[in-house]
Amino acid sequence: MGAAYLLVLIAAAIAFSAGGIAIAKIFVKGTKNPQKGQAYECGIPTVGSPWNQYNVGYYLFALIFLIFDVELVFMYPWAVVVKQVGITALFEIIVFFFILFMGFLYAHKKGALKWI
Repeated sequence: MGAAYLLVLIAAAIAFSAGGIAIAKIFVKGTKNPQKGQAYECGIPTVGSPWNQYNVGYYLFALIFLIFDVELVFMYPWAVVVKQVGITALFEIIVFFFILFMGFLYAHKKGALKWI
């Protein structure tokens, strides 16, 4: 019974997606001009190529932020059950923080936290 619901859901998702695209192709009049292919920068004309390469440091900084942001997601359930579990929960969160702190030290040592 669950597989049938899943198949109906997948079929509905495909139908709605394809239907929306088909209706847009039929009813929306498209115009061809070179400005549509340019990057939009608040009305300022683009100078140079819009395909700029960014420093990998920005991506590393964002990934490290995500790691520590996900840490908070795991801390909420821990905070809810900490009284029920007792000292075991305290030991587990200490190990969890230790592993994250080692990752933080590694990122700091490699220079991933230096803003450019």
